[in-house]
Amino acid sequence: MDRSSVGRRRAGLVIDLDDVIYGIHALDEALNAGEKLRTIHIGAQRRRDPAVRHFIDEAKARGIPLRFEDGAFFAHFPYKAHQSVVAFGEPFSYVSLDDILATPRTGPLLVVLLDHITDPHNAGAIIRTAEAAGAHGLILPERRAVGVNATVRKAAAGAAAHLPVARVANIAQSVRILKKAGVWVAGADASESAVPYDGVDLRGDCAVVIGAEGHGLSQLVARECDFLLRIPMLGMVGSLNASVAAGVLLYEVVRQRAGSEKSP
Repeated sequence: MDRSSVGRRRAGLVIDLDDVIYGIHALDEALNAGEKLRTIHIGAQRRRDPAVRHFIDEAKARGIPLRFEDGAFFAHFPYKAHQSVVAFGEPFSYVSLDDILATPRTGPLLVVLLDHITDPHNAGAIIRTAEAAGAHGLILPERRAVGVNATVRKAAAGAAAHLPVARVANIAQSVRILKKAGVWVAGADASESAVPYDGVDLRGDCAVVIGAEGHGLSQLVARECDFLLRIPMLGMVGSLNASVAAGVLLYEVVRQRAGSEKSP
């Protein structure tokens, strides 16, 4: 869903669906990251549940309005995996590509770009993996792609609260900017002409580009990449899920960099 979804009314509230944070892990990380929240809603039956007790304490400590809701509130809530824990905050705060390039760091830069990923579960899973792999930022396009909405935040299990995300007009142009900044760009590609994913040195400043579900990288973005990396497919299916492919490539970067640190 995008911001055209504004205006659903639930239990007397006008909800912008992009401002929702739901589920225990997503809310926990939002609080840890210091995100500003307007209200927190917890199912009345969970009032004494140890799993949500710290939310109650945090709400009181930070002066966030806390409401205990009956089943009707959650029965009409548009997202089902809410765990009777819902918060309404500010719209997701995107950064710029320049902000990501300027991120303070002690090692090589690692950036992830999503070339028109539309599935929020894939996008959220990639954000979660990118943050876990130590990426310094993620870049996604403004058009024909999912933004960081409530479902993405839930699928990211809170990682969206910690990983800087930029939303840009053009992924190919962003690749060119990264290359001018000295960043090597590797795109995931299933074609036989691509290099095996472990056959390229990824220890320096690098970016990994993941293409759209079912279509892969656009031709323009693929041409801009310094390398196209292929993950071997030994079974009958022809490609991996986008988030799985992202995980394989990102942890190849982690593996190579860990090996270089151990080298004399």
